[in-house]
Amino acid sequence: MQNAPLGHMQFNVDADNLPFYRDLLTFLEWRLLGEWPGMIGLGSESGQSLWFSGQVKDVSNDYDGPGLNHLAFAAASMADVDEAVHWLQAHDVATLFETPRHRPDFSSDEQSTYYQVMFETPDRMLMEIVYIGPK
Repeated sequence: MQNAPLGHMQFNVDADNLPFYRDLLTFLEWRLLGEWPGMIGLGSESGQSLWFSGQVKDVSNDYDGPGLNHLAFAAASMADVDEAVHWLQAHDVATLFETPRHRPDFSSDEQSTYYQVMFETPDRMLMEIVYIGPK
């Protein structure tokens, strides 16, 4: 079988939080594919899509338990990560794990960097925006 690219992912979230995901993903330049009562879909330039369903059971998420730990979005530059930090701050979203910061332990060599910001969504899903490349 050929290397199968990621097609789409669906996240179940509190319906009241759907605008957060729409605003975050459009800030990251994903296009809105559709918005219906209780559901939104956003697509990347390369064809992947993320869907957020506002029909969720009343249980809390634990990203250190079984299942997805975090979702990372690739940034084109360190400045883009910093711009994302400003967006998060403007939306009262706290950054986690002393980020933004460089992670030399994740860099491939001394000329490269892994520069990240990590945060929780209103539904306690862990997300990352990361630049990986030349310093």
